[in-house]
Amino acid sequence: MKKRNIALSIIFTLITCGIYGLYWFVCLTDETNQAAGEQKTTGVMALIFTLITCGIYGLYWAYCCGEKIDKAKANRGTPASNGGVLYLILYIFGGVIAYALIQHELNKLIEQDEA
Repeated sequence: MKKRNIALSIIFTLITCGIYGLYWFVCLTDETNQAAGEQKTTGVMALIFTLITCGIYGLYWAYCCGEKIDKAKANRGTPASNGGVLYLILYIFGGVIAYALIQHELNKLIEQDEA
């Protein structure tokens, strides 16, 4: 897993007209899988499914990312909340906001693993 600067990731997504956001989506998928110890769908497959379904799979993806982060927290002994619903709602209103919160949680898990 790689710790990313959230502000720079958002700026890169805006500057590249969303192309960096696609890369970020793939990385978030792979890293949440790694954090939870699961490998259901790779990042590239999730991106393809999202594009094919015109974004509908992205709703499922956002919910699953929350569930995987909750699982990763539980595996580390950290209290987990129902992040899946939060990420789903935020993904509906703005995908980048959900990306930023998922990255924030991943960054916290990375810091916890390093300590």
